[in-house]
Amino acid sequence: MDLTIYQSITINTIKVGAVMNSSVFQIGTSGSIQSRSDTYNTGGYTELAEPVPYVEGVSPVIPLSPTGQ
Repeated sequence: MDLTIYQSITINTIKVGAVMNSSVFQIGTSGSIQSRSDTYNTGGYTELAEPVPYVEGVSPVIPLSPTGQ
């Protein structure tokens, strides 16, 4: 049995509140989702950011592994 589905979506306005790493924005259905990663230096930075200081007894919201491990 063959089944063909046609889909039409009309969007007048979309508001995206935030886009984070690993965000997925999808409208409609998809047989496969292809990953895409873009990094932009919109601030024109030329040096690395200073490291975040370690505070005893405070754990991050997302557990992080030590640098170099």
